[in-house]
Order: sequence, then structure tokens, then C-alpha cells
Amino acid sequence: MKIKKEAMLYEKIGNKEVQCNLCAHRCKIKEGNYGICGVRQNKDGKLYTAAYGKAIAANSDPIEKKPLYHFLPGTAAFSMATMGCNFKCSFCQNWRISQVTEDKKSELPGKNLSPEEIVSMAQNRGCDSIAYTYTEPTIFFEYAYDTARLAKEKGIYNVFVTNGFMTKEAIDTIEPYLDAANIDLKSFDDDFYRKICKGRLQPVLDSIKYMKEVGIWIEITTLIVPDQNDSDEELNKIAQFIAGVNKDIPWHISRFHPDYEFTDSKPTPMKTMDKAKKIGKKHGIQQIYLGNIVTDSNTYCHNCGEMVVQRNVFGRSKVNLKNSKCPSCQTKISGVWQ
Repeated sequence: MKIKKEAMLYEKIGNKEVQCNLCAHRCKIKEGNYGICGVRQNKDGKLYTAAYGKAIAANSDPIEKKPLYHFLPGTAAFSMATMGCNFKCSFCQNWRISQVTEDKKSELPGKNLSPEEIVSMAQNRGCDSIAYTYTEPTIFFEYAYDTARLAKEKGIYNVFVTNGFMTKEAIDTIEPYLDAANIDLKSFDDDFYRKICKGRLQPVLDSIKYMKEVGIWIEITTLIVPDQNDSDEELNKIAQFIAGVNKDIPWHISRFHPDYEFTDSKPTPMKTMDKAKKIGKKHGIQQIYLGNIVTDSNTYCHNCGEMVVQRNVFGRSKVNLKNSKCPSCQTKISGVWQ
């Protein structure tokens, strides 16, 4: 295995054992072993990341594909990722690059790209932001951190698309350079997180609240999986939580399509998607969007109904706001607008 870089946010706990404090697993890793993510290894009592500089994906996308609808709509984000994840979701849509098998630990697949090269590529393609996405950015934190610092110096924004299963220490470290995040809130049932994702619910809730508190623009995505997290009780709990943090947080309700270990499941029925949206509105969430389906993705003023952002299938957006306010009724539409 090629050791790329010593990891951040870990401590030595004796007998060459270390504790990683990057994500909420807080893995205690014996010498020679890896953390749950499969990309952080204890080598002779020091923790190293194998993901640094190993980009498994690097290309430009509309920012709307993250999805972020209230953050610089109509702009391009340079999207990057490495292999690995700290979750093991049975329904993962990106499992081919998120799950690190034993045969890949010795040398992670990916193209060698330095943070400097990532920033240069983003500039050359006219991207206003860099999105750390596709897999979980927490597990390639050092790579993202160094890239984000350089990007900020060049006037480029930084975005995490994340499962939110990170520590407060990680958020505090990246916060000066992180402008926005789309956070998955997969369920409001801790058993769901433990059995299906191999994680826990509370750290995700804590991350959502803390990111909002420190001023990172956040949007939330929930993938609705039939017979797993689609009950009225579950959807009400999710919507109530989001509204309790702040009703201006956009909620993206995403349609499930069978994949990975959930190939026998059916796609999410449209009536379930519509039900979830109605539940969100009942709890006062101002902006709710349905994803993974062809539908109206425009943004309307939550007060008077005026269209304030028009979107099309190609990711192009036309913003009709004046000083972040609806031109018809002067209601503030929360977001980060150009």
C-alpha cells in the first residue's frame, strides 16, 4: 500500500493503537489495521490516509445536481471524489466507488490529482465552486481540506455532499472554507441507521444543527425507500426535525430506484413522494423539491407563490430575485444568490 499522507484529527492511545476522530465512528485502530471507511490505516502507531490525491471522479456538473437549489443556482460545480465511505448503505446508488473491498485496500483506484490540479481544473472549466461529492467527503477529509483552502484563496466556493456522520472537530476544522452542504437525512429511526447504513442517527442530527448554527448553508436530502422509511410517522418526524432547526432549509425528497443490495425493492411510488411533500408543507418547510423524477423544480415564493427561480432539465437556472427578496411581495427567499 502506498502511504500518501498522515491523517488529521486522530490521537495515539497507547500500544501503537490510535483513535480516529474524523467521523462519528471514532474508530480505534490497531497497528496495521484500517478504519471502517477502508482508506485510513494505522501504520506503526500513526494514522495515514490512502485516499489523498486519488481522485476516482473529477468533472463539472450543474450545482443543481448535488442537489443544491438555493446555492448559486445556474452555476457549475467541479465535482470530485475518492473511493470509500464510512457507511455501508444497502441501497447505495454509488456503491461501485463508495465501498472499498479488501482487494482495493492495497492500492485505491483513481487518478493522481493534486489539490493544485483540482483547483486549476475548476478554474479552467469556469466553475464557481468545488463539490466534494459522489462518495463521502469526510473519509477523504485531508484531500478536501487542502483543496478547499486553495480554492478559497482563488475565490472559489466549497461544497460538501455528505451523510453528515462527522465529528464536531471535523466541522470546526473545515468550517472556515466550507460554504454549503447537502446532508443526507436517511431516516429518523436509529435502528434503520444501524441495520441498513451501519451508522447511527444522532450524529447526523447533531451535524445538521451545528452546520446551520455556524453559518454553513445547508440543504437536506431524504431518499424514500419503500417499506423502509416511508411511513407517515417517519416522514412526520423528519419534517418536524427539519422545521425545528429552521424552516428555510430546503428539503429534497428523492425517489428510490432499485440498486446494490436492494434490487428486489420497487421504485418509490409517486403517491408516496407526493405524501412526503404534503407532510413537509404541513410542518412549514418553505421549500420542498422532488428528485430523481421529472417534475417542476422551480422555486416559488413561499408567501405569494411568485416563481423566483426557474430551472430546466439541463441545470440552467434563471433567478428572479432582488436583494434576495421576491420581486412581488418582498419576502426574503433564503439562500446564497449571485
